Amino acid sequence: MGDRERNRFRWAWWLLAYLSLGVGIVGVFVPGLPTTVFVIIAAWAATRGSARLEQRLLAHPQFGPVIRAWRQDRAVPRRAKWAATWTMLACAAVLLGVMVAVPSHRGWMVAVPIGCMLVVGTWLWLRPEPRGDGPAP
Repeated sequence: MGDRERNRFRWAWWLLAYLSLGVGIVGVFVPGLPTTVFVIIAAWAATRGSARLEQRLLAHPQFGPVIRAWRQDRAVPRRAKWAATWTMLACAAVLLGVMVAVPSHRGWMVAVPIGCMLVVGTWLWLRPEPRGDGPAP
């Protein structure tokens, strides 16, 4: 994409960056809604639509290191992996509880989201960890 096209759609990148950041912030408070993924998307879109937002994200004490690790090595910190895993386990427990409490639910309506969480969790744990994250081997 050339500079001319990038400038023409700058507003769309700006909008995507801020919407993704907003969803990521909501994810801090809503179990099951990821934060890290949306912040990484926000940083990616900000590189095309808002240099100011990108710099603020990179300078942020919690988001900055995660974004830099993702950009450099496609790495996810161990703490983020555990937070996502525990959140997905809690959501799976709620789904299973609903299935038991309301037997009229179809099993696939619980199995599909739990299967998706299993796939995402597996992918997440297969990502490398940032250099210097956690104890040395």
